[in-house]
Amino acid sequence: MQQILLVTFPFFALVLCGYLAARSRALPLEAIPGLNGFVLFFALPCMLYRFAAGTPIGKLLDVGAFAVYLLCALAMVALTVKTTRKGPIGWNDSAFGALVAAFPNSGFMGMPLLLSLLGAVAAGPVIVALAIDMVITSSLCIALSRLDSAGSEGARQAARKALRGIVVNPLPWAILLGGIASYTGFVPYEPLMRVVDMLAESGSPTALFTIGAVLARTRMTVAASTGARPRGDVVTLMAYKLLLHPLLVYGVGSLAIRAGLALDPFALTVLVLVAALPSASNVPMLAERYGADTGRVAQVVLLTTALAFFTFSGAVALLV
Repeated sequence: MQQILLVTFPFFALVLCGYLAARSRALPLEAIPGLNGFVLFFALPCMLYRFAAGTPIGKLLDVGAFAVYLLCALAMVALTVKTTRKGPIGWNDSAFGALVAAFPNSGFMGMPLLLSLLGAVAAGPVIVALAIDMVITSSLCIALSRLDSAGSEGARQAARKALRGIVVNPLPWAILLGGIASYTGFVPYEPLMRVVDMLAESGSPTALFTIGAVLARTRMTVAASTGARPRGDVVTLMAYKLLLHPLLVYGVGSLAIRAGLALDPFALTVLVLVAALPSASNVPMLAERYGADTGRVAQVVLLTTALAFFTFSGAVALLV
């Protein structure tokens, strides 16, 4: 356990540093979008490209990993919507509750953390999970969020808007270009690749620091609630994310392997650890954009990030 904490502690400590820097205004809140932009448009795409390009194409097109993780993501969305859409919580809030319960922080936190724990061989399953969540899980939840006010037509419009957002998101393109490079054996011009490497190396600490700063800003600028919630609502979403999601992936994946699905046990371990990560830090921004209860979502992200130091470390101790 001590060896695990030696790896996980610095990652969560960097998140705490970012949180404290923003809370104390040592980092101005106005600077956070710039940090976020650097990570999203420069550092993280270079990191994803480098690992995708260095991963055998078969690992990036792992049908078994894709099927298991997708099935679990859809099940998490369905369960969360079914159990939380009641009283003051309609389609909008239940959909973003589902997103915060099903979408782990696999980009900013999961990629660097799992690669440090398991090595570069973990990149394939992490990229598969990240692609599913960016393209399918988030689009589905945004479409569901529109059912309150505009019916199925509003859901279709929301889905189209979400897909347009995916087109301008550099992360899927970085994965795609890296996959093409892996398949073709393409190697960029060496000085250009050195720039990619430098940006990729800067991605991990900057992303983790930025997560903390974003959480602090959200905590400071968003009201704790925009309306009444059922008792225990936030606790339920936290339990879904940190406990139910990884248990579901482990259970479904284990059954799939026994049934003869071509899923490598190591890939299943990586997928379970991805599911054990805290909620993605970009969900509060999406919730704010679509008029959901941002305080509720931000509270789940903040608390799962804090508690994941213990729950994620425990999952690593059990599985690795």
